[in-house]
Amino acid sequence: MDGTGGIAAYRGDMVTRASIIFNPDTALAPPLDRVINAAPSVGVTVTLAPVHNDAGIEAAAAAQAREPGGGLMVLPDSFNVTHSGVIVAAAVRSKLPSIGWTDLPRAGGLMSYWYDAVELHAQAASYIDRILKGASPADLPIQYPTKYSLIINLKTAKALGLTIPVSILDLADEVIE
Repeated sequence: MDGTGGIAAYRGDMVTRASIIFNPDTALAPPLDRVINAAPSVGVTVTLAPVHNDAGIEAAAAAQAREPGGGLMVLPDSFNVTHSGVIVAAAVRSKLPSIGWTDLPRAGGLMSYWYDAVELHAQAASYIDRILKGASPADLPIQYPTKYSLIINLKTAKALGLTIPVSILDLADEVIE
């Protein structure tokens, strides 16, 4: 991928600016820190867009759309899951590509590159089994997700005027048409 989630053109430019939409009352700080720290290495400037309601979502999308090269990142938390319809509608209305967790493109967002929750739960089950058999949790190594899925919503791409390269579509685990 090219550091923009595979989206090579947006209003003639790369996606170089992204706002992370989140509710500060429900979001987890570590994922935000990781995204903020990693973004410059792929040429993206990240801003935080803390929101508490639908009006905040609309304002964050409108602010990001004022300049070319913008996009929205939507991390999974209870607020964003509940308000995914509003987030997706604001993104499309503002002509902003959005990337988030697995269900975001299914709700109308542009794409997702996220871990496989089923596999992650299976990893957790094996840890529970080991602990119940006497293993000390402190002795178990930290495990990270090993399987990720790329989901692309072509209907949303078309609404945004984007062409997703065939090479990226070939990598997708799911394409929504």
